[in-house]
Amino acid sequence: MPAAILVTAALLAGCATGPDANPRDPLEPFNRGVQKFNDAADEAVFKPVATAYVNVAPSPLRTGVNNFFGNLGDLWSAVNAGFQLRPRETTENLLRFSINTVLGFGGVLDIASEAGIPRTRIDFGQTMGRWGVPSGPYLVLPIFGPSTVRDTGGLVVDAVGDPVGYVDHVPTRNSLYALRAVDTRAQLLRASNLLEGAALDKYSFTRDFYLNRRQRQIDDMIDKGIGLGDGE
Repeated sequence: MPAAILVTAALLAGCATGPDANPRDPLEPFNRGVQKFNDAADEAVFKPVATAYVNVAPSPLRTGVNNFFGNLGDLWSAVNAGFQLRPRETTENLLRFSINTVLGFGGVLDIASEAGIPRTRIDFGQTMGRWGVPSGPYLVLPIFGPSTVRDTGGLVVDAVGDPVGYVDHVPTRNSLYALRAVDTRAQLLRASNLLEGAALDKYSFTRDFYLNRRQRQIDDMIDKGIGLGDGE
């Protein structure tokens, strides 16, 4: 799947839709079509499953699941912080992973947050932006949702760095993937319900929010960095 995403992004990177296209979104007709597919899949499968999960699973259990996957993410964030020469974030995320893995029963309990150690989410798309790789066009990916050409490439590397991918037992690995997807969608239920009820263009709102948020993340990393380039 990650390789197919990257190939698709590369094929689409040079496409344009005319002089009136948003300069950050030259693939808008294609992207809107993908979003329609994603919305239909969400309404048919992902949202109902996430809603049932929230209704059935006790809150402490859901918190533990979210903490567990967050702990795995801390390890990859530490690696990316190292790639960016950010010693403070590298150390903090490594401490978080170590403390929560050992004292938090594999990350089910978030002891590190209670100890005041902050979490900094860093993926490889941000790392490439930190080193000056331009974002390229906005791109909506099937199932994965909002992205850019750069961030799509980052997803491929993120998949390699995902600890879940190294679980040898295939049924267990697939169950973890599915549980993480459900947990992620459950975290977004309230926001998605508010967005659906608002009188606005959901596509434009999502695009602008995603692109602006990613740019702020890159700018923040550059501001905290030690003199690397100018980002995008």
